[in-house]
Amino acid sequence: MKKTLVALGITSAALVLLGALFALTTKKEKSGEPLRLIYWNIQNGMWSGQVDNYDEFVGWVKSYSPDVCVWAEAQTIYHYGTDTPMPAEERYLIDGWDSLAARYGHSYVYVGGHRDDYPQVITSRYPIENKKKIIGSEPDSVVTHGAGWATIEVNGQEINIVTLHTWPQKWAFLATDKDSSRKANGGDHYRRMEMEYIIKNTIATSSAAEDELWMMMGDFNSRSRVDNAFYEYPDDDTRLLVHDYIHNETPYIDVIAECHPGEFHPTMPSASRIDFVYMTPALFSQVRSARIGHDYYTEPVKVGISNFYYPSDHRPIIVDMEIMK
Repeated sequence: MKKTLVALGITSAALVLLGALFALTTKKEKSGEPLRLIYWNIQNGMWSGQVDNYDEFVGWVKSYSPDVCVWAEAQTIYHYGTDTPMPAEERYLIDGWDSLAARYGHSYVYVGGHRDDYPQVITSRYPIENKKKIIGSEPDSVVTHGAGWATIEVNGQEINIVTLHTWPQKWAFLATDKDSSRKANGGDHYRRMEMEYIIKNTIATSSAAEDELWMMMGDFNSRSRVDNAFYEYPDDDTRLLVHDYIHNETPYIDVIAECHPGEFHPTMPSASRIDFVYMTPALFSQVRSARIGHDYYTEPVKVGISNFYYPSDHRPIIVDMEIMK
């Protein structure tokens, strides 16, 4: 063996150097920390979960072992099996999120800004710091379901998390003549206003955002031009306003679209994609996979009550990252 090494010109000093280089390479490869994100609009505070004390919901979350979850529509609103409003004093969520999150291993809970029954909630294995709770102000900048900006620290890196849920109707919020507003696509223009307000109060506050770790996600209640090969809307269709603004005015990257170019991945039973996860280039570069959750639990099943589905009328988005130092 010694003769072979000498013949190959490998001295003991060279072997030491090779060993050191291997150790450095190995250390670099191990410097990333896995981070799994689940985003999901869980419809009326996981309405279907009330029947079994959220056991199936908790089991599903635990099966994915996420590090961070963002839940839209995170407040209990109705009695199970009905569209009968539940009195505020009987609602388990949002106040019960601490105990519910603990059941799937998350010790930290953050409730974003909201002025109605549709807040977004972040739960995490990592401590969460509030940066801003966003609700806008009357008369012209109300963020109808609110938004939140919080941060976590992973592997020494600060990650900004922006959550949102925009206005869902075809008419503008507070429109006095809903029919006229609907005909003028008032809802689309209102969502565009909400989006600009949220952007200006979050990522636009940083001059170096493109190089920072930012993610923004939620139920946008609007379509993206990225998917227009499927929708075939006219180029000037107002349903595209919200995501046009994001693509034109921010460094955000549409994670699902970028990971699955040329493919259409709907999040709704109606074959539309209105739920999105966006990330800045610095964070997107650390994404290893992203997908819409299709499994035994998440496929929407119509239950014949209002527009309710079991377990939700939306599908989740699951993103795996490796956060590097």
